[in-house]
Amino acid sequence: MPKQQKPVYTPRKQEIPSRGDSTSLFLQVIISIAVFIFAVTLSGVLSINSMLHNWNRSILGSLTVQIMPINDINKEKATAETLAYQERAIDFLKTVKGIAKVTVLPDSQLQKLIEPWLGDGVNIANLPMPRIIDIKLEPDAEIDFAQLSQDLAKASPQASVDNHKLWLSKLIQFADGIKALAMTVLILVTAITSGAIFYTTQMSMGLHKDIIEILHIMGAKDTYVAQQYAKRMARFGLSGGIVGLFFALPTIFFIASLAQQIEGGIISEANLSLNDWLIILSLPLWATAIATSTAYYTVKRTLQKML
Repeated sequence: MPKQQKPVYTPRKQEIPSRGDSTSLFLQVIISIAVFIFAVTLSGVLSINSMLHNWNRSILGSLTVQIMPINDINKEKATAETLAYQERAIDFLKTVKGIAKVTVLPDSQLQKLIEPWLGDGVNIANLPMPRIIDIKLEPDAEIDFAQLSQDLAKASPQASVDNHKLWLSKLIQFADGIKALAMTVLILVTAITSGAIFYTTQMSMGLHKDIIEILHIMGAKDTYVAQQYAKRMARFGLSGGIVGLFFALPTIFFIASLAQQIEGGIISEANLSLNDWLIILSLPLWATAIATSTAYYTVKRTLQKML
């Protein structure tokens, strides 16, 4: 019996050619630039969210009580009186509802706090340094800070409360403003990218108008033509997104390295989590989805007006 020949499969060609189309390179460059800007800006937004979360967890959930030092010629007597006021403040704070933990900052930590201003060789034992008490609040604790300050002053006249809210609220407002500006940039980048895909698709349809008309004569529906353009734009979106992300990642790490040089600053609270990195790394898929959907609906809408 003669051997049965295996069927030969040939790759299916696209009816609407993409090679030689001057709009292809332009669109890929636009998408690459858009993903680059989007990735860098998005990393900033996610970092600000992380920073605000860390502030709310570590700073807003705490108080600082300061015990002003007693001024006296006799240093030992002055130190003993200051420590006595400190103990009275601690005893009072432990009775306040909503306070979870009361911790006295040791001299070694106070030494580190003043080093940026006074230098390394300063001995705090020779200075009239205030005593610092760190207070951790219970979650969702409701405390009347004005009343707390008055009661603490009665229990320990040398003590004063700093709840951080006055300066931190202004800082949070500033961070929220930066985040709102960054979100505006993301919306504009998305809109500009969609507009570029829209006009590029229309331009390509104008160049291949004859081919589209032939396809309609052969019985092709608008959905079929739209799918051809959607597949084509999906390739452009994915390739352009990968290129944009390739250049964005070193930029993000460079900016992060500059932020880490601010030792002990509030910027150190801005960190990207694993989920944040997964969102950034998925931006080529976002670009693919934007390019595909925009091209599909552009073709459908244009053909409905033409025919």
